Amino acid sequence: MTVAERTPLVEMRDISVAFGGVHAVRDVTIELYAGEVVGLVGGNGAGKSTLMRVLSGAHPADSGATLIDGTEVAIRNPRDAKAYNIETIYQTLALADNIDAPGNLFLGREMLTRIGTLDESGMEDATRKVMGRLNPNFRSFATPVVSLSGGQRQAVAIARAVHFNARILIMDEPTAALGPAETAQVRNLIRQLKDDGIGIFLISHDIHDVFDLSDRISVMYHGRIVDTVDKAAVTADDVLGMIILGKKPGEVSEKELAAIELRG
Repeated sequence: MTVAERTPLVEMRDISVAFGGVHAVRDVTIELYAGEVVGLVGGNGAGKSTLMRVLSGAHPADSGATLIDGTEVAIRNPRDAKAYNIETIYQTLALADNIDAPGNLFLGREMLTRIGTLDESGMEDATRKVMGRLNPNFRSFATPVVSLSGGQRQAVAIARAVHFNARILIMDEPTAALGPAETAQVRNLIRQLKDDGIGIFLISHDIHDVFDLSDRISVMYHGRIVDTVDKAAVTADDVLGMIILGKKPGEVSEKELAAIELRG
């Protein structure tokens, strides 16, 4: 079955968001399929984060529609998003530094015993199971996450999303500020999530991440989608041309391309 014959896991149609007189997002349509990574790229202020805030329930759209499995839904707040199995992993990770991995995994959704106390052993067992699948080498279950490496912290944030049955995952700069080994670890985690059938919107300024992980790439420029392209059909220069100039690959002149290469 081709992509065109499948129903998208999520489709955002004609989404617009304005702040006062500034149009942060203009008539954007984007879709994501199960087991697919869509790289969402663009310069600062292009509208990437605002668009994903609509999907995550953090900010309402002024117009447009969101469909899950082909059915229009109302996502008014983050609780609605979670009900549709949409989870967001922010660049800051939103982890409680003084709490260990199980505590973070169940933060706000704690397991309780029959007498109403925290089921710490149950939460640790569940955390060991999900981490065993994502990162078998993880052993720091009793350590406050502030003491963990960046890659381990990212794994905890991903484990939290996976444990609560995320089907649609928004990842905001997942390898920012990580070293090469930790970046490789997080990339492997993303590939595993993809293999598990999770659809991922990957927001990144790192073209290497985008090309390494994405199936398709959507480029935003001044609040609009320039184009959505198959990763295999474009080069890094093509994508940079869309990011910097707001033009599709065939619309960029040799002179403009040379200027982009000089910037690099």
